[in-house]
Amino acid sequence: MKTNILISFIFVTTFIMAQHDKKLPYYEIPEAPQNYTAGTSVARMIDGLGFRYYWATDGLRSEDLACKASDSGRTSGETIEHLYGLSNFILSTIIKDFTPVESTEMMFDEKRKQTLLNFKTASDILKVTDDISKFDNNKFPFWNVINGPIADALWHCGQVVLLRRASGNPFNSKVSVFAGKLRE
Repeated sequence: MKTNILISFIFVTTFIMAQHDKKLPYYEIPEAPQNYTAGTSVARMIDGLGFRYYWATDGLRSEDLACKASDSGRTSGETIEHLYGLSNFILSTIIKDFTPVESTEMMFDEKRKQTLLNFKTASDILKVTDDISKFDNNKFPFWNVINGPIADALWHCGQVVLLRRASGNPFNSKVSVFAGKLRE
């Protein structure tokens, strides 16, 4: 009897948590746009980034957030803070009067959610933008956003995955970054 109750509790808790996580963007990569444009291409890069970030940060524990490879390195939590800053930078290049949400008071779950929402917002704007040169400014062209913060964020997602493995909480082996969804 106790075993059945425990199994039922675990199943219901897991189901509820899985349903909650699916409400955040990038549980799966959205359907690909029909047309290839500069905007849809960069949006798809950000969708891939969002998917990787979602799964790199899914289920992180406090000990994972505190893990770092060396004394001079960043912890996973500090890397996630940096990723949040990169998501804000990306948005600030495509939204003229963008004001980021201050992260100093955010807990990990809030920061994760806001980073995912930032990536989704950037992707949604870019998907309907044919000429991304309109996001150039007098300091740098939009090309720098691609090889700068977007590529940097992909790099740091990999670091979070590496650190979570080092702290005993490996990346979900059912995640297919190629297909953009979970394998059955």
